[in-house]
Amino acid sequence: MNDQQTLTQLSTTKIGIVVADFNEIVTSRLLEGTLSELNHLGIQTKDITVVHVPGAFELPRAAKRLMETELFDGIIALGAVIRGETSHYDYVCAETAKGLAELSLHGTNPVMFGVLTTDNIEQALNRAGGKGGNKGCDCAQGVLQMINLDRRDFS
Repeated sequence: MNDQQTLTQLSTTKIGIVVADFNEIVTSRLLEGTLSELNHLGIQTKDITVVHVPGAFELPRAAKRLMETELFDGIIALGAVIRGETSHYDYVCAETAKGLAELSLHGTNPVMFGVLTTDNIEQALNRAGGKGGNKGCDCAQGVLQMINLDRRDFS
């Protein structure tokens, strides 16, 4: 596929973003990075839909609902799970990852896993626009790469 074909296809690409409100100081930065990178890569703001959910555990269900509408070419899930003093962290991380992976594997569209799983707030902030970059930007690039792969004719 040449660059002109890619740009033409991007102009019709619609992206759904599901973002967890829990740890909003982190997830708002992930969302900012995602939106900025999508715009930079040629996706118009009008072709991006953002849906908020309470926490990371709700991301798979919301992503599934967006996928079921058949309005989107790809879904990005953004969240931040920061380890606490109980095993709650382990359950939330495992079930969120499992749900999003299953949806990506068996659903109709690519789903990008933009959920930070960190030991502390500093690590999370470093991966949400700090010295570790912005995982949201990475997800924007990744979802477009996967959409282009899905559109590719392998015959």
